[in-house]
Amino acid sequence: MRKSYLGYAFEIILKSFALMVFLPVIIALIYKQYESAIPFISASIIAYISSLICKLFHRAEKIENLNDIKKSECLFIVVFAWVIAAIIAAIPYLFFEIPPIDALFEAMSGITTTGAGINTSFDYPKAVFFWGSLTQWLGGMGIIVLFIAVLPQFAVAGRQMFFAETPGPTEEKFTPRIRSTASSLWKIYIALTLIEIVLLIIAGMPIFDAVCNSFSTLSAGGFSPNGESIMGYNSMYITWIVLIFIFLSGANFNIQYKAITKFDIRILFESEEFRAYLFVFLGISALVGGSLFLNDHYNITDAITHGMYQVISIMSSTGSVSADYTQWHFTTKVLLFIAMFTGGCASSASGGIKIARWVLIGKIMKNEVKKILHPNAVINVKMDNNIIARDILAQTVMFVSFFMGLIAISIIIISILEQDMVIGISGSISAIGNIGPAFGNVIGPMGGYQTLHPLSKMIIIIDMLIGRLELIPFLALLERDFWSFNK
Repeated sequence: MRKSYLGYAFEIILKSFALMVFLPVIIALIYKQYESAIPFISASIIAYISSLICKLFHRAEKIENLNDIKKSECLFIVVFAWVIAAIIAAIPYLFFEIPPIDALFEAMSGITTTGAGINTSFDYPKAVFFWGSLTQWLGGMGIIVLFIAVLPQFAVAGRQMFFAETPGPTEEKFTPRIRSTASSLWKIYIALTLIEIVLLIIAGMPIFDAVCNSFSTLSAGGFSPNGESIMGYNSMYITWIVLIFIFLSGANFNIQYKAITKFDIRILFESEEFRAYLFVFLGISALVGGSLFLNDHYNITDAITHGMYQVISIMSSTGSVSADYTQWHFTTKVLLFIAMFTGGCASSASGGIKIARWVLIGKIMKNEVKKILHPNAVINVKMDNNIIARDILAQTVMFVSFFMGLIAISIIIISILEQDMVIGISGSISAIGNIGPAFGNVIGPMGGYQTLHPLSKMIIIIDMLIGRLELIPFLALLERDFWSFNK
């Protein structure tokens, strides 16, 4: 890998992040909480100075773009762009007497759209809550995807970085140029965010809360300026508005873009993944709603509303709540636990394994059963009438295997550290799936992660990052040849 190219890329990224971290200063000025502007100004300055340091690595070599960048360099840039983003995002929290590891935890939870809260206190200036929601919104569609969309230096090199940051079962793009694809994704992302803000304001939510909650919803993040999440607004209209947009955040943005631009909703249902996503959502929601009605004695309306809300919130890895599900019947909680493993669609803001991979795994298993009866048959796996290449099928199996393996390792270590299997199991799955709140009184929706062992927090921080980037870039880091640098 060439240090000059890495230095040039990180210089651009840090300068961009210097601007992003400055945005909460505007909120501090609007609400006349002037002292709360200082942490963000400081973080912005630190990011900018860091970009000048990165410039030293390519000062002797004039670089105007990254068009001939190597794949190893792309993977390195993607992984450490997210690490750097989390470190910069953590700096403002330090000014509010939050310990360094907790500040990094909160920042990583935000930028990876996990939404696992480290603090239960909501006695902070508005700029802090805005920053938490903004980090989720930036991370929801992908910070590298944003750079590809707006920075000309990433126009050509963006292809490899795009698929390194947003890996899926297939390399899906819906325009000939990756930059156009990235721009289109951000257009639909911004449009849906603005629509939700307006609808929430009409429904009676304060403007500031509407902005923050919309940022968190479309990013499948879950942070909220209200200590009780969406439940705290005590409004059925608000709950249903957020529910609908959570569903959209977990659906494939590529397909949504096509359906909207062509004014044809049938495009959504032509997608095998979207049909599976809708089927799983409605199926688990029906079971949870039925359990709420029979076991938790909810009325029909509340059972349907809260059942659907919590299922889609967990499926899409959003993690916001319309009710404290830790108080629900054991059967209901088991059904929600199942939803933690599903994930949303590829090319969405959601985390987890993703519905597309589960569809492929199901088809692979079905074909293997057929081969028992017809050992000489050549059976192709198809999705949306397209034959899926065998190397993609192998990668899918590998991904699910590593995903489950990482969960198992995290469960064992965290359970031992915390002496609590509930924290170990639900916390690990929640972190790697970028879900946020887990189960139990400690890290449930009304709790926080601040009481965990420092090593548990570090494991969860790593899990959140690996879960967001979906393992593949990190597997490359394990190769010795990867760590070869030159000028």
